[in-house]
Amino acid sequence: MGLSGVLADGDDLYWCELRPSEEGRVVLVRRAPDGGIADLTPPGFNVRTRVHEYGGGAFAVAGGTVWFSNFADQRLYRQDRGDVPKPITEPVDRRYADAVVDRGRELLFAVREDHTDTSREAVNTIVALGPAGGSERVVVEGNDFYSNPRLSPDGLRLCWLAWNHPHLPWDGTELWVGEVAEDGSIGRSKRVAGGGEVSIFQPEWSPEGVLHFVSDADGWWNLYRLEEDGPRELVPMNAEFGLPQWVFRQTTYAFAGEGRIACSWIGPWRRRVRCHRERAAEEHRERLHELQLGRRGRCRRVLHRGLGDRTAGDRAAAS
Repeated sequence: MGLSGVLADGDDLYWCELRPSEEGRVVLVRRAPDGGIADLTPPGFNVRTRVHEYGGGAFAVAGGTVWFSNFADQRLYRQDRGDVPKPITEPVDRRYADAVVDRGRELLFAVREDHTDTSREAVNTIVALGPAGGSERVVVEGNDFYSNPRLSPDGLRLCWLAWNHPHLPWDGTELWVGEVAEDGSIGRSKRVAGGGEVSIFQPEWSPEGVLHFVSDADGWWNLYRLEEDGPRELVPMNAEFGLPQWVFRQTTYAFAGEGRIACSWIGPWRRRVRCHRERAAEEHRERLHELQLGRRGRCRRVLHRGLGDRTAGDRAAAS
């Protein structure tokens, strides 16, 4: 069994389980605060997206409601607690991934890959969708690929990554920030980092609304924050805080409170985890595989691999 995509919603924890015993079906699972674990995905559904073919970021959750991509038809479905999944997108050849929920505007922002015009390559955009269906419109377009739409805590700005052929995301990406209007459209936008041969990884807003990201501008994938006069490298190290972005929603750092960032990195010989402050870093432990972000980018859970005979729920809740 494989476990991935851990997200926190309040005190509930959600993750995807790949189940070979069910013909490779991916099931969304919830762990309640009392430790109770329940499958959410009924038989006949498979939580998996084919955007960029490799997928990832196949579900979003807010207030106990989940939205997920179903593998068979690639439509987005909404599933309220205790209810069955209901489609919210049209039955056409479009795929969706990496969605974030804008509860203030009652919208979803997601990467969309449109295959409806078979005479050309699929068109990638960022779209805004009604959370129960009925509306869908493009808000960011013009590049070959997109990922990581992330809404600032105050809901006023959206960031995203974009790149174009012939680059892969680890070759060169651009980090953009746009102003979000009341109707969810994107107004004035600006490239704030990346471009050329610089690769950006995992843009995230801190709880205070400061944009952080990983960049290899100095030759190593190091952590940065965006300040008024431009990006500032937090703790320069000969280490890799980023990963090759084969799939959506990969995470290597999360905000841990009190001005700290918990992060995993790959240095000589081994992987480590540290908590960074503004100008210092202290090592805590090794064997970390992936940090999982809770709501609004706060560090809520740490996901380990190689934890022996623990159940999937125990592994997901380990911290």
